[in-house]
Amino acid sequence: MAEGRLTTHVLDTARGKPAAGVKIMLYRISGNSHRKIAETVTNADGRTDAPMLAGDKLTEGSYELVFCAGDYLRASGQAAEGTLFLDEIPIRFGIPDPSQHYHVPLLISPFAYSTYRGS
Repeated sequence: MAEGRLTTHVLDTARGKPAAGVKIMLYRISGNSHRKIAETVTNADGRTDAPMLAGDKLTEGSYELVFCAGDYLRASGQAAEGTLFLDEIPIRFGIPDPSQHYHVPLLISPFAYSTYRGS
């Protein structure tokens, strides 16, 4: 049986390239509890160097990825200091079958974002 894993990547749709240097935090959600279980930064390809979770660490349940898009947008010159339209972007999702591969990408620009279950 294949080992389950959770992966992500970030693409900057305004600039048409991977978003390098985006800090990402992963939380396990249980009721009103958010417990941070992983943190990483995207590499030059907009991807993480390793899965956010894999194997026995990936269990059935609710999770939330939080992308620090505002820091990236400021660093890339697409946003000024002060209040941003998009800053931290949370994406909450469920893992019903931990033996599967779940890929949760983020496509960002200063004023919009989208996500989907990728492969």
